[in-house]
Amino acid sequence: MYLIDTNIFLEIMLKQKKSEECKFFLTQIQNSEDYFYVSSFSIHSIEVIMTKKNKIESLSKFLTFLSKSKIIRIDSTTQEEAEILDLMLSNQLDFDDALQLYLCQKNNLKIISYDKHFDQTQIKRVEPKDLL
Repeated sequence: MYLIDTNIFLEIMLKQKKSEECKFFLTQIQNSEDYFYVSSFSIHSIEVIMTKKNKIESLSKFLTFLSKSKIIRIDSTTQEEAEILDLMLSNQLDFDDALQLYLCQKNNLKIISYDKHFDQTQIKRVEPKDLL
């Protein structure tokens, strides 16, 4: 079971260096028996970034894709977010990374990410190419 980090989607949406690898990965997970999750925080972060860049059409395609995919949206509660602050401090992470770490620990997930900050934590980080 895996949590897909924000940067995997942004690679595609912002046409970055690893966008093709990420696109291929996302098409392949539809046939996988594994479970894949995305945090509400990631979705909202992507919405903020894409609207600021005035990429509404791309954002709309992303939201449509998520609604039709097997990727499951997960959330954190306000009480949990207080615990996330502790993880942020103890792991020297930004809040967004600490939230992803918390969700992975709580749900026994590995994270699919290019963010190497996760390599210094207790969770396993993989990249899309590792799962293809």
